Amino acid sequence: MGLLRLLVLAMLASKPGVTGGAEAVGNASEGLLEFSVGKFRYFELNRPFPEDAILRHISSNVSFLIFQIHSQYQNTTISFSKTLLPNTSGTGTDKGLVFILRPEQSMCTLYLQTLDAEPVQNMAIPLSYSERDPIPGGCNLEFDLDIDPNIYLEYNFFETTIKFAPANLGYARGTNPPPCDIGMERDSRWRLLYDVYQYFLPENDLTEEGLLKHLQRMAEVPQVKANAIKVVTLTANDKTTVSFSSLRGQGVIYNVVVRDPFLNTSAAYVPAHTYACSFAAVEGNCSSLGRVSTKVFFTLFALLGLFICFFGHRFWKTELFFIGFIFMGLFFYILITRLTLIKYDVRLILTAVAGSVGGIFLVAAWWRFGILLLCMLCVGLVLGFLVSSVMFFAFLGNLKIFHDDGVFWVTFSCIAVLIPVVFMGCLRILNILTCGLIGSYSVVLAFDSYLYTSLSHITLNVLKRALNMDFHRAFTNVPFQTNDFIILAVWGMLAVSGITLQIRRERGRPFFPPHPYKLWKRERERRVTNILDPSYHIPPLRERLYGRIAQIKELFQKEQPAGERTPLLL
Repeated sequence: MGLLRLLVLAMLASKPGVTGGAEAVGNASEGLLEFSVGKFRYFELNRPFPEDAILRHISSNVSFLIFQIHSQYQNTTISFSKTLLPNTSGTGTDKGLVFILRPEQSMCTLYLQTLDAEPVQNMAIPLSYSERDPIPGGCNLEFDLDIDPNIYLEYNFFETTIKFAPANLGYARGTNPPPCDIGMERDSRWRLLYDVYQYFLPENDLTEEGLLKHLQRMAEVPQVKANAIKVVTLTANDKTTVSFSSLRGQGVIYNVVVRDPFLNTSAAYVPAHTYACSFAAVEGNCSSLGRVSTKVFFTLFALLGLFICFFGHRFWKTELFFIGFIFMGLFFYILITRLTLIKYDVRLILTAVAGSVGGIFLVAAWWRFGILLLCMLCVGLVLGFLVSSVMFFAFLGNLKIFHDDGVFWVTFSCIAVLIPVVFMGCLRILNILTCGLIGSYSVVLAFDSYLYTSLSHITLNVLKRALNMDFHRAFTNVPFQTNDFIILAVWGMLAVSGITLQIRRERGRPFFPPHPYKLWKRERERRVTNILDPSYHIPPLRERLYGRIAQIKELFQKEQPAGERTPLLL
């Protein structure tokens, strides 16, 4: 059978090349898959039927090939031989192998299979490179393959980390590869540079067809440079590890382009993708990300925030409860998350309770002491927190200097404190701005619990940094697509409408309500001294409560029978 298979491969190699478009679609039922250099091909793999693949008519000026295969979430194995060995095969959703060609070699064979019970839809492409192009993974010392062009991806709730092996300089067929770690001169691999790219899929697109289509834009160097965002450039002295903020439910494709600045050549690694979630999980999979507890919490929070957006300054105590809820809830959630292993739903309930206590405490402090500056300091700090979060989200977050936790938190705190200081002379304007901006942003957070939006990461990135010690190294890029523009417009419309309405309505009114405790005390004294006031004849609160309790007790007492029960006197 082995001889028969070799004869079949030799006959196929002698036939003329296949001509056609950039993509080919086929199935693997015949047991032999044929590929062409630079052409994408879709095919399906089944568990009981491993497939042989062949690549024919390789040009003589090609020094090495990278064959890569992709699937959405089911693993596929690609191997140089039918016997699967760690140093000759790779298994995953985005895998590739490097073929170092021998002199006069014009054909390559490899083997594909899947161990998944369900059929796996795959897309594959072989890419060719010349002897002047650097070899991705050519100086691999960490992973199993001798030459490893793959990007290894890991993720958790906070960050997604990619790792890759260093590249080597290209070389001609039949010659020995340049040494990897002998000398650091200009003619060694230490002159190579690594550009890390990030590409976002359309928001809320979890389809297999969409992923495989967009992966085509991240396979070859020109397409990567044209379509993706270059995040960072690493030198050969840097560690080949880069971290990004995890975007749960958002498809992201990563790739690395290694450049030789001396020869002005480049080559691309095998792109890797993630949704920062699992398609196979029973609970919390990619199709059902929003928890019920999260939806309930942020929906109620948004309803209160919407009321504050339009009526917060008029209903001063309600606004103070809202601000106290945010203050205490945020600090309490960070505290219990870092110190305990309580489940998320329990943490959210405890956060709601603690936030309510904080809101009641702030209202009680205002009612008893009436210190306006203390209350406005809390209000201003909440607005400052949002403004500082926006600054780091939009402009400062990815600057290298802010990857240091000390620099980040000092700068963040200074911006947050600056807001109440700037508005200290116009407290009513500060209060109305806080009502409009914070109240309307709560609606954005509610949207995110039902439909993904990048605007939630304005505050989520700060929360992640407070909860995770390693998040400081992560790049915090997010997509900004149609959904985000619509929700940004809604946020802006609500904020402007709320601020305008409150400024117009409060014109000519007192800036803030008077001290509640002083009013209550004055009113009580007035009632005591003015006997003509009808309220003077109202019994004290304690007597009224005792009277009510006596009435309730009477309801449960047994009714006395009618008639004379004492003996008549003689």
